[in-house]
Amino acid sequence: MFEWNDKFSTGIASIDAQHQGLFSIGAELYAAMGAGQGKERMSRILTRLVQYTAAHFAYEERLMQLHGYPDYAAHKAQHDDLTRHVQHFCREFQSGQIGISIPLLHFVDDWLKRHIGQSDQGYAKLLTAKAVA
Repeated sequence: MFEWNDKFSTGIASIDAQHQGLFSIGAELYAAMGAGQGKERMSRILTRLVQYTAAHFAYEERLMQLHGYPDYAAHKAQHDDLTRHVQHFCREFQSGQIGISIPLLHFVDDWLKRHIGQSDQGYAKLLTAKAVA
């Protein structure tokens, strides 16, 4: 779970580094849960994952807008949907209503792999063609 694979590469060094960072934080959260680390530790990792994801999405969205990516609105909607979902989970986790679970981590892992492996490849082609990469 949360393992980077070169098939996720966009060919854009800054984006690939950020994607690898997302996988790394996800793997850290998964390891903390598996090791039975406390709620406070997992909460810090989860908060870092949410903040890193928000910064990454903003970076991608700026590039897409700057270079006229035609599917920007749909791509941003995917970002917004995941952001809402994860923020809702964070509120419930921090209030003690739910815990971090394997199904939740699988959801995030699957979403990242699908999104990076498919959706992000569209703007990567545009940026690479424009020699942004």
